[in-house]
Amino acid sequence: MDEILIPKKFGNMTQIPEIVPIGELPELGVVPKKMYAQVIRPERYGEPKNAFQIEQIDVPEIGPDEVLVAVMAAGVNYNNVWAALGYPVDVVGTRNKMAEKGTFGGDASKFHIGGSDASGIVYKVGSDVSNVKVGDEVVIHCGIWDRNDSWVKEGKDPMFAPSQLIWGYETNWGSFAQFTKVQSHQCLPRPKHLSWEESAAYMLVAATAYRMLHHWKPNDVKKGDVVMIWGGAGGLGSMAIQIVKAAGGVPIPIVSSDDKIDYCMKLGAEGVLNRNKFKHWGAITTDINKPEEFVKWTKAAREFGVAFWQISNKRNPNIVFEHPGESTLPTSAFCCATGGMIVICAGTTGFNATVDLRYLWMRQKRLQGSHFANDDNAKGLNDLVISKKVDPCLSTTYKFEETGTSHQLMRENKHSHGNMAILVGAKSTGLGKK
Repeated sequence: MDEILIPKKFGNMTQIPEIVPIGELPELGVVPKKMYAQVIRPERYGEPKNAFQIEQIDVPEIGPDEVLVAVMAAGVNYNNVWAALGYPVDVVGTRNKMAEKGTFGGDASKFHIGGSDASGIVYKVGSDVSNVKVGDEVVIHCGIWDRNDSWVKEGKDPMFAPSQLIWGYETNWGSFAQFTKVQSHQCLPRPKHLSWEESAAYMLVAATAYRMLHHWKPNDVKKGDVVMIWGGAGGLGSMAIQIVKAAGGVPIPIVSSDDKIDYCMKLGAEGVLNRNKFKHWGAITTDINKPEEFVKWTKAAREFGVAFWQISNKRNPNIVFEHPGESTLPTSAFCCATGGMIVICAGTTGFNATVDLRYLWMRQKRLQGSHFANDDNAKGLNDLVISKKVDPCLSTTYKFEETGTSHQLMRENKHSHGNMAILVGAKSTGLGKK
C-alpha cells in the first residue's frame, strides 16, 4: 500500500479532529467533522480554472445503503468540465429542484463537489451494507440508482432505470474531496498492483468502453472481430483497444495526429489511421439526396475505407466504437460491416448526428446508444484490470490544488494522452508526473 500519513492516537483515546491536512488521514474509522473539497458554486460557473475553489465543507452523513470513503486519488473526466461551466446542465439548480420535489438524487446544497472516479479506503458503512467493511481498499464506479425503484427491484438492468444517475456529476459529494459518500454497490476491490492514482484513473472510461463492447449482444466483441475505435489515444479509446485485444478482437484505432500512432500500437492496435489525412468529415446534409452529392461524398468516404482495409485485410469493422458523433457518424455508418453495430456513448464533436439511412437499413446495421455501466459491466472490467489485461493508461497526475487546472486543460483539449488523476489522500508515487 502507498504511504499514508496517519495522525497519532492520544493515550487510549482517538481524538476526533476538526479537519486534517490534504495528504493525511485520521486513524482508520475516525471521521473528522469537516473536509477540504474542490467546490463549484453557481456564482462561479465558467472556466474550470476559476470555477473550482478549495473550501472547508462538513463531511456528509451516509444512509443505510451507503459507504463513506476516504479518497486517496480521483480521476478527471469531461463531465466536470460541464459542471464547472454550468452547461448544458446547471447541476446545482437541477438537484435543488429535485430536492424540492422529493426526487431521488435531489440535494438542497448550494454547491457541487464533482468527481466520478476514485480510489480510496472505506471509513464508515451504513447499517444495510454487507459487501464492504471499514478498511477495505476500493475503486468506485459512478452508476447509482434508487434501490427502491420498481425497475431495479424487478432485477432489470439498472442503467435503464428512471432513477439512474451518474455519481459526482448528476449527484453531489463526488471524489474531489477528502471524503465521499457512495452507494455500497459502487465499491469494487482495488487492484493491488496499481498505485492509488492509477487505481483512480480508469473506471469511468473503461467501464463505459466495456459495456459498449461486451453488453449489446449479439454484437458483443468476439475473437477475430474487427473493431474501429475513434479517438484511440484518449481515455475511452485507450481502454477500448485493450478490451478488444483481451477478447481476441482486432482493434484499429483512429487518431488525429501521427504522434499518437506509437502510443496506440503499444496498447495492442493492429494498425492506426490518422483521420486528418482525409477531408470528408462533418454532418451530411439533405444534399446527400442529390445523385452528384452522393457520388462525391461516397468517393471521399471510400478513400478512408480503403485505407482501413489496408490494415484490416479488406474487412469492414464488426463494431464501430463511436463517441465523436457529429463529425464521424456518417463515416461510421458507411464503414460498418453488414449486420454490424455502431455503438455510441457521446458526441464530443457535436450532437447533430446524421447517417445515410440507405446504408443502415439495406445492410441491416445497428445504431446503439450506450451509457456508462451496470454493476456486472463494472466488475467485468475491473477483473480485466486485476488480471493485468487492461492498464489504466495514467498519463498525468495533478496535485489537489490543481483540480481546476486539469479540467481547464481538458476543456481546451490540451491534456495528455490516456487518463489523468488528482492526488487527495495519497502521496505521489511519481507515476504520471507532469
